[in-house]
Amino acid sequence: VQLQASGGGLVQAGGSLRLSCAASGRTFSSYVMAWFRQAPGKEREFVVASRWNSGSKYYADSVKGRSTISRDNAKNTVYLQMDSLRPEDTAVYYCAAGRDFNYRGSSYYTRTDSYDYWGQGTLVTVSS
Repeated sequence: VQLQASGGGLVQAGGSLRLSCAASGRTFSSYVMAWFRQAPGKEREFVVASRWNSGSKYYADSVKGRSTISRDNAKNTVYLQMDSLRPEDTAVYYCAAGRDFNYRGSSYYTRTDSYDYWGQGTLVTVSS
């Protein structure tokens, strides 16, 4: 699976962005798709994940209520709509894909080692 993330940019606090992640190479619908982010000097952290098999979605508390993940399997693309952006949302955002097996507990989908494929990242900068 090859992943290509796009849609990052500079936005003022309170604004919105939609990130896209285009996947190629495998059957997209059999994968868990997720977004992670990494701020300067910090570890990569989980943002949101979407399981196709069950339709379940998992959000980090830091973005819950402000972000929405969606996917278009026909286009092999997953989206992250981010609203009410804050300066602390500034980071490089990475999309990731992992094989979707039976449910393994919600925490499984928040771990970086649960994903086999990563995109190159797209930078989101939120100014105050």
